[in-house]
Amino acid sequence: MSENASINAEQEAQWFRDTWAKLRDEIGKVIVGQDEVVEGVLVCLAANGHVLLEGMPGLGKTLLIRTLSQALDLSFSRLQFTPDMMPADVTGTNVLSEDASGKREFAFRKGPVFAHLVLADEINRATPKTQSALLEAMQERQVTVGGAHYSLPEPFLIMATQNPIEQEGTYPLPEAQMDRFFYKINVPYPTKKDLAEVVKRTTGTVTSEAGKVASGADVLRARKLIGHVKVAEDVLNYALQIVVATHPGGEAAPISEQYCRYGASPRGAQTIINASKVYALMNGRFNVSRDDVKKAAKPALRHRLLLNFEAEADGIGADQVVDGIVQFVESQGRDPVGA
Repeated sequence: MSENASINAEQEAQWFRDTWAKLRDEIGKVIVGQDEVVEGVLVCLAANGHVLLEGMPGLGKTLLIRTLSQALDLSFSRLQFTPDMMPADVTGTNVLSEDASGKREFAFRKGPVFAHLVLADEINRATPKTQSALLEAMQERQVTVGGAHYSLPEPFLIMATQNPIEQEGTYPLPEAQMDRFFYKINVPYPTKKDLAEVVKRTTGTVTSEAGKVASGADVLRARKLIGHVKVAEDVLNYALQIVVATHPGGEAAPISEQYCRYGASPRGAQTIINASKVYALMNGRFNVSRDDVKKAAKPALRHRLLLNFEAEADGIGADQVVDGIVQFVESQGRDPVGA
């Protein structure tokens, strides 16, 4: 890299760091605590990936994405999934309309998915047919209705939520659709201190609202910037070894052999690298470190591991498996490239 290019890289990294810090601070005016959740959603926004949030009702998931839309001055829509919801309720449909002259023709009426930021609330309550209506939107950034293709706005982000406890009347997402989510983020209960602040803010007369601190153009600029962040060969190998160690029967970690039926797909490796690039930029760096990779491992892999019955019987969750895999990789130091 030339000297001028190096200077530009430093400037761009600083711009990213400042812009995303402003977004985080502005969201913090409305959202109390939940720092890791907010950071994870901002990572997905920058990396052009969708996010799945899992947590109990009332923890501020809807408020988070609405606040993000205000901070970016982007359109926002909410889809409340129910068992009787149809695909057309997501994508839109052709309706018969009549103009002033009395001429009738079919016109496409856009559904709620045509927004920059879309909240798919309780996505596991919709039937598989309706869930699949989101697949094309998530992967291709378009929808097809009546044989015609309609592009979705850019930037585009789907934030889906699901309740981890109440499973009656739900339809678990298939592995293929889970794999299309960039991150899966667990939303914890607030601490007593944060809960006290929430109650003060929501039961008084003063309400907080986020102002615009960035724009959709800034998001698109950030997404282009991600591709230029450097990843050293040893850091790439470290990330790849983590993913390879999830595959039973290959170079798996012992904990994967014991508790995993299936490991992470190639999207898991792509996600870890892209997320690590965002973490590097958030810290004003233009190169990825092993700590960035380690930070991205859990949210990138926890929904991509299919655990077996033994894991359920032993009370082992995906996060514990990922922790064990990282420990195994750091103790081995093997290189999977070319293996």
